[in-house]
Amino acid sequence: MAKQLLIYNQVEPINSNKHRNLSVKAGDDYEFARSINSVPIIAAEFPNAVAEYPIVFADTADNVFPVVILGLRKEENLYINDQGKWTAKYVPAFIRRYPFVFSISDNNESFTLCIDEEFSGCNEEGRGERLFDDDGQQMQYLENVLEFLKGYQAHFQRTEIFCKKLKELDLLEPMSAQFTTPKGEKVNLTGFKVIDRNKLKELTGDQFKELAKTDELELTYVHIQSMRNFNLMIEQAMGTDTYMGDIRQDNNGTGNSKKTKKKSTVRKTSNSKKTKKKSTARKTSSSKKTKKKSTARKTSY
Repeated sequence: MAKQLLIYNQVEPINSNKHRNLSVKAGDDYEFARSINSVPIIAAEFPNAVAEYPIVFADTADNVFPVVILGLRKEENLYINDQGKWTAKYVPAFIRRYPFVFSISDNNESFTLCIDEEFSGCNEEGRGERLFDDDGQQMQYLENVLEFLKGYQAHFQRTEIFCKKLKELDLLEPMSAQFTTPKGEKVNLTGFKVIDRNKLKELTGDQFKELAKTDELELTYVHIQSMRNFNLMIEQAMGTDTYMGDIRQDNNGTGNSKKTKKKSTVRKTSNSKKTKKKSTARKTSSSKKTKKKSTARKTSY
């Protein structure tokens, strides 16, 4: 099976006969995600993701879906250090569920638990957690994985409803981010959408009430707040706190829309006094490790 779902390579349905002796060692090595610059997140993750990631929206086949930006360039993930560790405090559930994933039937009514057999942690030497016992019965670890993915899928569907509402209200506009490094390199980030603040203000009272009633209004403001994380990401990518850049919302994707200038967080490269910004980004290899539970993965979002 060809590479799919960004990080999966050889996805196969889990079978008690084929995988009777299979163990999975899911540690803190995230090399498998080094070459992706964005991943989907579900609405339940917004409160955790807003502190460290820009949250935007990407087009799907018939809708949009929220994603967090991980890098400014193609195949760049700024949240993985040289040792393969994830440097942000919160790891998106899309990443944490790896190497497992649900395969969905064409009618969206049945789900099959699958595993990426090319995951480096898959082995038959007993390293990590076994999926089945000698009699072919599910181990507690596999049951926990199933529960995690069931919860993820339920939140995924709720997130789709939220995104459908954003489209119905016509709140989204194409976004492009353009930056120039101190060395003169121009970096363009395109292909995402953001909520237009002006359109949000133009909603009727009834529309506001409906969004507030379902907690979707809070999600819109969390998304808007997360955009400030672009600055931390840019400084990390450029290796400096001096850069030039702007965020543009492109009306109908034409690129001729009004330019939105970043204020105090965007530094000019002229003769103005440079204020050294303390890095509030993320700790690297010296960060505090999260104690590993027996299930080898977190089950919350």
